Amino acid sequence: MVRIAAGVASGLLLLVGLLLFFKGQAEAESPLPAPPPMAAAAEQPPALSPRGLPPPPAPQASEKSKEEKRFSRADRNEDGRITLDELYEPRRKAFAKLDGNNDGRLSFEEWAKSTAVKFGKADADRSAWLSPREYASTAPKTKPKPTCRC
Repeated sequence: MVRIAAGVASGLLLLVGLLLFFKGQAEAESPLPAPPPMAAAAEQPPALSPRGLPPPPAPQASEKSKEEKRFSRADRNEDGRITLDELYEPRRKAFAKLDGNNDGRLSFEEWAKSTAVKFGKADADRSAWLSPREYASTAPKTKPKPTCRC
């Protein structure tokens, strides 16, 4: 008896599926309305911003590749060449913070001292180990991305 009921139910589902399939085919063949001409859109005045000013022009995409942008960031004096001093310059401040005795060399002791100080600041509960929340506090600070004032 169950087999007969399952067969009848599957037959009905098949019929409903075919009906929906062919109905969808008929609707897909209906023609779409023609798009409005472009000249009508060009005649409308530009929309004003909430301040009553016309919107700023859309930004143009840069033609530089990723490597060209990276090269431009490293080429500080924009002479088309990267010198060793230009590569060192962004790292000098970080090195100077670690070089405690200002001898131009970073010893293991100097590095270990700065690391221990950083660990001590992060270990808020003085447990001598860092929880995930405490470790997250040691992440480098990122600059917030500028927001669009459109």
